[in-house]
Amino acid sequence: MNVEELLKELNFQPIGEGNGIIKRVKGILSNSKPNPEKLFVAEGIWLAGMCLRFDTPIETLIVCPEHVRTPEVMTLIRNLSERTDLRFSVSAKTYEKISEKGQPDGIMALAALPRRDIANFNPKDKAVILIIDGVEIPGNAGTMLRMADGAGADGVFFCNRKVRMTHPKLIKSSQGAILTVPTFEFASVTECRNWLKSHGFTVYLADTRADKFYYDEPFGKNAALVVGSERYGIAREWYDGEYSMIAIPMLGKCDSLNVGVAATVLTYEACIKNKLR
Repeated sequence: MNVEELLKELNFQPIGEGNGIIKRVKGILSNSKPNPEKLFVAEGIWLAGMCLRFDTPIETLIVCPEHVRTPEVMTLIRNLSERTDLRFSVSAKTYEKISEKGQPDGIMALAALPRRDIANFNPKDKAVILIIDGVEIPGNAGTMLRMADGAGADGVFFCNRKVRMTHPKLIKSSQGAILTVPTFEFASVTECRNWLKSHGFTVYLADTRADKFYYDEPFGKNAALVVGSERYGIAREWYDGEYSMIAIPMLGKCDSLNVGVAATVLTYEACIKNKLR
């Protein structure tokens, strides 16, 4: 069976560049339109495959038959088609105007971020949570999600969120971790701190003024690691309650690290001590 026969069997409907679906994709990719459904564009074999693997809700499936070249994509089309009734085919000209790949695979989905309820989040003992406070650069936020997955962190909390979770740069830099890592947003530092206190977490603030370096902290208990924004650091409200400060030694001429790098150093240290020792 060729791709045209497959699309006919699965009842894909042809649409052109002026269709509202294409305009919607462009709006999400440009991060310029309201997005209450928290949809993101999952383009290509890898990310579309991640959506399939982790049962990500699919709203719309778009296929360009001229760019479908492998049996792997054919199988993916069939499997993802079971997730949505909104199935559309487009020409290469139309697809290339919304594609962000130099060599597109011909498959694209509008998918929804997982909706998680903090009431159902019950991490195990010696849990490690990364708290991203006020970070403004989507790429940094996504990189930290990817790192949290790699380190085995139990979750990521966003406080004073300044980035849209569906921003294409966040989705891309997370490398799928936005789908795998339990991620929650808190409206305020107070709300977040109250949750941490009720679950027995010690709050660690990444602060260059700390008297203790991160490697001298034994951890061994529920740990919440707070990193702050690229411009302003950690919000003042975090210093109003109980906390410990830990620092990363700066042995060169610069006075600080990129927030994603700092988060990586701290999160891996805490996870190794809490989970591998």
